[in-house]
Amino acid sequence: MLTGMDTCRVMRQDDNGNRFVVAKGLDRAEAERLAAEFEARGHKQLYWVEAEAA
Repeated sequence: MLTGMDTCRVMRQDDNGNRFVVAKGLDRAEAERLAAEFEARGHKQLYWVEAEAA
């Protein structure tokens, strides 16, 4: 479970199943905002937020 203190990254998966780090070192709220912004652009890619290893 993510808490407000965790450092997060935004991930992307393309049409071929390749996964990429889009941004890292973000707080949870900023990571969620960024992922939502990319999702809203209507591309076929999948975006999500993950906690980074401590």
